[in-house]
Amino acid sequence: MNEEPKVVRILLVDDHPLVRDGLRARLEASPHLHVVAEAGSSEEAIEQAGECQPDLVLMDVNMRGGSGIEATARLTALHPGVNVLILSMHDKPEYVSQAMQAGARGYVLKDAPGKDIVLAIETVMGGGIYYSAALARQLASPAAPSDQLTAREHEVLKHIAAGQSNKQIARDLDLSVRTVETHRLNIKRKLGIEGQAELIRFAVQRAGAD
Repeated sequence: MNEEPKVVRILLVDDHPLVRDGLRARLEASPHLHVVAEAGSSEEAIEQAGECQPDLVLMDVNMRGGSGIEATARLTALHPGVNVLILSMHDKPEYVSQAMQAGARGYVLKDAPGKDIVLAIETVMGGGIYYSAALARQLASPAAPSDQLTAREHEVLKHIAAGQSNKQIARDLDLSVRTVETHRLNIKRKLGIEGQAELIRFAVQRAGAD
């Protein structure tokens, strides 16, 4: 017998009430998605997150009174158990990189179909990382040379694309956490990648191309 999906408690953050109304209607068409609160600014988002303890925050980037990316960094520091999914009109790679570095678990464009937003929420709540298809195409760039990676490093890269932590990867591949950390360092060194967000982005793009 199939189990009913767990209800996801969502905090909507956008400074346009009409946008929030549309998002609420779109999300609550799915019985397992429930909007528990709304916020129109970064400060209000931090306050509401503390009060209603959502499972996921759907966060806009540009808002009056502060950036959604800055709010994401503050929110994930204060409430590390809360997932943040960015929903933005901006498709520039620097926005995506900054959002992921701030602790976001996904980035969806506002013109994405409603089903993509639902899929993004389900992916993030399942422990993965999500980029909308249109954004992935926009971010597409010549792939870094990866033929120098070992078979084990390719395996680790696939698990990184799935959003797994070092501990999870170690368990799945029957390795020590220290060995997984070493593989991550070697992958970044071989591909000329510096930051964690850039590594995740490369892993996701590579997984989508395979």
